[in-house]
Amino acid sequence: MDHTVLVKTESGRRDEALVEATPGRPVTDPSVSGSLADARYVLPLKWTDDADLDGLARYLAEVVTWLPVTVVDGSTEELFAAHRRALPEAVEHVRPQPWPGANGKVAGVMTGVRRAAEERIVVADDDVRHTRATLERIVELLGEAEVVRPQNYYLQLPWQARWDSGRVLLNRALGGDWPGTLGVRRSALLAAGGYDGDVLFENLELVRTVRAAGGREKVALDVLVGRVPPTVSHFCDQRVRQAFDDFAQPSRLLAELSLLPLMCRGARRPGGLVAGVLAVCGVAEFGRRRAGGTRVFPADTVLWAPLWVLERSVCVWVAVALRACGGVSYAGSRLCTAGHSRVALRRRLRGRKPLLPVSTDPRRARNQW
Repeated sequence: MDHTVLVKTESGRRDEALVEATPGRPVTDPSVSGSLADARYVLPLKWTDDADLDGLARYLAEVVTWLPVTVVDGSTEELFAAHRRALPEAVEHVRPQPWPGANGKVAGVMTGVRRAAEERIVVADDDVRHTRATLERIVELLGEAEVVRPQNYYLQLPWQARWDSGRVLLNRALGGDWPGTLGVRRSALLAAGGYDGDVLFENLELVRTVRAAGGREKVALDVLVGRVPPTVSHFCDQRVRQAFDDFAQPSRLLAELSLLPLMCRGARRPGGLVAGVLAVCGVAEFGRRRAGGTRVFPADTVLWAPLWVLERSVCVWVAVALRACGGVSYAGSRLCTAGHSRVALRRRLRGRKPLLPVSTDPRRARNQW
């Protein structure tokens, strides 16, 4: 199936062009210009099995031909050694440095950022699959903002990916989704003293920290970055954890807590429920049409949005119960804080209390190992 995308011609005029999209292949812009000279790719990793190691190694073998790559690997010694053998030799493969907090991903990100000599950093989860075009666009946008939030979509669409796509479409309609990849300026994050590792919603915490320090955020819904769909077991494990993230967004939390009572009340009025389902689908369709989303989100993903709303209406109450019991289980401990408010982050930054002494000189950061 062909998809229409906007491309920039040599004259600078943006024209439409047809590119062929096939399942599993990201949509790319055939004439993207830009430079990755001052950029680095940072991938925090902590695996308990190597089910997708070959796929990740093949992907990074391509990425490392475009820009330097650092994999910060918190896996066991046995898996760490296997990863070193499988990953391309050009990939920098290191252990995470100590960082305050139980969220190991934050330690991985901060290790990669501190070691980097480059100013523009693209942070990505292990299931994210960038193209050169998406990397160049994020790096370009980092010239306009200190943190860039692109848009993920699933490269394949088993049922669990379609279900989660319903959530993505609603987020797109209501301001912006939270992807598994971000662009950030190294100097801005280090000037803020890094970000807290005792939170569950680490991407939101990073963005809010940079903004609290005076940085600008760019929500780039048109930068569409592919992602490998989760396994069914991983998808199920994430339902309540993702609902817990909403404690970092109180207004959204309150809205979601109201869903189940409203549904129970509306169950006596089938017409009202039908109207509610149609309204949710309408919002999701608006999100699908925003910023070129129809290129990667099939029309039927809209129909999964009401199922996600039903799921969240239940899971958010489970999250409340977990909060009352001490938080969500994470890596052998419990995390009770989803993310800090902007007010709390500004207060910390005004006090000039970095989480750890952070050198902006990458040579010093490397010598700390």
